[in-house]
Amino acid sequence: MHLYGLRNCDTCRKALKSIENTEFVDVRSQGVPDSVLEQALENFGEALLNTRSTTWRGLAEDQRAKPPLELLKEHPTLMKRPLIDKDGTLFLGWTPETRSGLGVA
Repeated sequence: MHLYGLRNCDTCRKALKSIENTEFVDVRSQGVPDSVLEQALENFGEALLNTRSTTWRGLAEDQRAKPPLELLKEHPTLMKRPLIDKDGTLFLGWTPETRSGLGVA
């Protein structure tokens, strides 16, 4: 299982504490594989973009107009977190649905 997120993200830390045998991938330094990003965008659409982040607020209007996949490749910190890949099934955020899907209380 892989958890894509940021080291300093409180939500990612909560998820890491709750899930055993998880490999943490810091999107700032390691990025997200293109295949995972493409699948996540297909599954979650625009919800994958964190439009409340400081990274988003720092982008100019012309940059915000780029396709989501291009934006996420250029600025991986724009991704909503955490993105969890469990054997090819993706979960976004640390919601009750995610915890239920992962079998975590």
